[in-house]
This record gives sequence, structure tokens and C-alpha cells, in this order.
Amino acid sequence: MNHDVPAYGLWGLVIINSLVFLIFTFSFARPTSRRDWRSFGAFAAFIVALFAEMYGFPLTIYLLSGWLGRRYPGTDFLSHDAGHLWWSLLGLSGDPHSNPIHIASMLLIVSGLLLVASAWRVLYEAQRQGHLATAGPYSVIRHPQYVGFVAVLLGFLLQWPTILTLAMFPVLVLMYFRLARREEREVREEFGSEWERYAANVPALIPGIRGGGVHPPTARSAGAGGSHVS
Repeated sequence: MNHDVPAYGLWGLVIINSLVFLIFTFSFARPTSRRDWRSFGAFAAFIVALFAEMYGFPLTIYLLSGWLGRRYPGTDFLSHDAGHLWWSLLGLSGDPHSNPIHIASMLLIVSGLLLVASAWRVLYEAQRQGHLATAGPYSVIRHPQYVGFVAVLLGFLLQWPTILTLAMFPVLVLMYFRLARREEREVREEFGSEWERYAANVPALIPGIRGGGVHPPTARSAGAGGSHVS
């Protein structure tokens, strides 16, 4: 197998990609409270773990090397292309960067980032004026920033799955869900009936589903890092 062009051990790329992605995301997430920092920190850990395996040390490939070698003899799993495991495991041919799975992953990542960015602009203006954020993406769901982050994480799992990030994903989703519930309880005290009317008409996480899975639509709560005020 030819490894003249290394696919791993590229720690410079790990650092550069992690920094570029996290700085870009940070510019929109703008964590301020301790809870916001914890949310962003967990997201950052996922991103660093992802790029560390994508360009640094392929831990998942090594842990699964015996099974992969028996199941897919002749495949060079230390090549970058084979690191797109869904592409390899499904026996797809051609460039893994142009297959439907990779395209879907990029759509999720880009749309998630755009959702976080657009939500932040609305949220910032609402915080500045001291009222609920109900315009833009907040007119569709109550927690667009959290949904955006989850979309980005899911996109990366489609693009480059690893054992560590697969284990982290449900933990992060649960954490965002709990943060959304906690934030809604806090904002309930500030906006009262105004929030009640908003929550009764706008789902929390999934468009078209009243209540959105965070709480019954009659409960009086709201959000900050994923929703309305800090």
C-alpha cells in the first residue's frame, strides 16, 4: 500500500481546521454566561476530536482494523478516502467527496452554520432591546441555535464518523435539550403571558410540532443560548 502522501499525522491541519471552524462558530455563538461557555465547550470538544482523527491519529481505524481488514480485504484504510467510513462500509465507488452522503453532510453543516448565524443576529437585537426574539428563525422554532449546532454535528458524523464522536453526539443532543428546558424556565419569569402566547404558537425544536418536545405548549418557559434572552 502506498503511503507516499501521508493521510494522518498532519497535526498542523488539525490545529488550523479546528481553530478556523471554532473561531467562525464563536463569532456567531458569542457565549457570555457560564452555561453558554459549557455548551460551546462541549461543541468545541466534538470538533477537536473530529479533526484529530480526520488528520491526526485515526483511532477508530486502528481499533476496528482487525474487523475492517477481514470484511474489506485490499482496502487501504489508512488512506484519506477510506477514512470516510460510510463511503467505505457501503461499498460506494468514485470520489467520496462527491457521493450523496458527503453532499448531504455538507448541506447539514452549511445550513446549521447559517441557522446559528441568522439566529444570533435576531437574538442580539432582541437582547439589546430587552424583548423576546420572535423574528426570523425564531418565528419557526424557539431554539434555532441549538438546532443549528445539532445539524452541524450530524453533518460531521455523516462525513467522518468516529467512535468518540458517535459516543459524544447523543450526550451533546441531551445537553442541548436540557439547556433549552432550563432556559425556558428562566425566561418564563421575565416575560410571563407574552412568552405563553409565543410558546403556544411556535414549536421548540421541530417546525410544525407544537411544543417541539421541550415541554407542553401551555407551559410558560423560554431560552437564551438557544432561544431569546440571556
